[in-house]
Amino acid sequence: MATVLDVPADVLIQKTAEELKKIEQIQMPEWALFVKTGAHKERVPQQKDWWYIRAASILRRLYIDGPVGVARLRTYYGGRKNRGVKPEHHVDAGGKIIRTILQQLESAGLVEKADSKGRRLTPKGQAFLDKIATEIAKSQSAEKKE
Repeated sequence: MATVLDVPADVLIQKTAEELKKIEQIQMPEWALFVKTGAHKERVPQQKDWWYIRAASILRRLYIDGPVGVARLRTYYGGRKNRGVKPEHHVDAGGKIIRTILQQLESAGLVEKADSKGRRLTPKGQAFLDKIATEIAKSQSAEKKE
C-alpha cells in the first residue's frame, strides 16, 4: 500500500482535488471568485477549481507535517511581495481561505482539532489520502510495465 510520500505531489493533489469535488461539505464560497490568496499576489487565481486544489494541498500538508495551525500554513502558502524598487520581503498568505478550508474539511470528517496545536488528519482523512496514493502508484506501475 502506497502512502502520500511515495507518489508525486502534483499528481496526488490533482487527483485529491477531483475527489474533494464529490464531497458535499466542501464547496467554494461565492466570495472566493473575487479574492487574492495573499497580499503578495497581484491577481485572483486563474483556475476555476483552485479552491479544491488548495484544499487538497492543505490535506497533504497535514499528512506530512502532523498537527499544523493556520499560522504555519499561512507561512507555507505565502510568498515574495514585489515592493517596487525596494527589496522583496516574505508575506504570509491570507488566513480566511485557509481557515475556511480547514473548517470545511473538519465538517467532512477528514480533519480534527488537536488541542492547542492546530489541526490534524483523522483516520478517515488518512485513509482517504492513502487510497488515492495507492491508486496513483498502481497506475504508475502499470504504465512502467507497458
